Amino acid sequence: MRPLTYTQALSEAIREEMERDETVFSIGEDIGPVRKRDELWAQYRKNRVWQTPISEAGFAGLAVGAAMTGLRPVAVIMYCDFVTCCMDPIVNQAAKLYLMSGGQIKVPLVIRTPAGAGTREGGHHSGSLESWFVHTPGLKVVMPSDAYDAKGLMKAAIRDDGPVVFIQHRLLHGLPAQSCPDGEWIVPLGQAAVKREGKDVTVVATSYGVPKALEAAATLEGEISVEVVDPRSLVPLDLKTILASVGKTGRLLVVHEAPRRGGVGAEIVRRVTEEGFSLLKRAPKVLGGLNTPMPYSPPLEDACLPQPKDIVKTIREMVG
Repeated sequence: MRPLTYTQALSEAIREEMERDETVFSIGEDIGPVRKRDELWAQYRKNRVWQTPISEAGFAGLAVGAAMTGLRPVAVIMYCDFVTCCMDPIVNQAAKLYLMSGGQIKVPLVIRTPAGAGTREGGHHSGSLESWFVHTPGLKVVMPSDAYDAKGLMKAAIRDDGPVVFIQHRLLHGLPAQSCPDGEWIVPLGQAAVKREGKDVTVVATSYGVPKALEAAATLEGEISVEVVDPRSLVPLDLKTILASVGKTGRLLVVHEAPRRGGVGAEIVRRVTEEGFSLLKRAPKVLGGLNTPMPYSPPLEDACLPQPKDIVKTIREMVG
């Protein structure tokens, strides 16, 4: 075992996949050490690591075309908010080409992008846009919450034969290193993880919501037993693991930082109520961000996002 930070895990996964498969390359903004080309991976820098200008539509389109020819690009969009500049190649091309070509054209592409709020960067640099991609047929969507999952899911995403949107919350980059195994591991797409076992309420949390949910569960220890489930992949969604947890607890709370309106929490609740309504002791709830552009002010930004104390309060209301 050895310690790995979230960013070290991602870097290691991409490096190992580039060593394993010469068709893998990385292109985009702020790859590796920010704006220090000389510190990028020297053995790949000449032909397989391309630090681009701020030109999302250009390099995303290039990556889709490269994937169509059999290469495996990892395209890095510096902020999730900037996908608004390249939605056409991602949504209208990458997501649809396999079906529209009758299965003749595969698009093995990873769109990797940091997302989320909490960094005091205002409305243009704080988006959580995963529901846009969940709503798009043809895309897979993953949101790892720790270093182990980040490495395992990145390797699975690169090896997948279709387009995968890989969303990493920026605040996860600064968490302490996690003890990880030596050697290689893969986290299959569409496999959830029970991060903490409990018996009174199920909290399904995504991305940076997972450490918040775990903190809330620790606060409630001895009062309410909280099970925390991390879907890890939103598409495909491991509903079986979620239903098994709800079958044990009878209560469901979904936590995510994206605005609650139209968020993935609503989709998870829909799936659970359609396929496991009899398991529920009371109505499920979604705790999400406020429906407002993110402010710069730290106190206002914090007020717009679910915090551990909000999770604790909501759980007490559900169990009481």
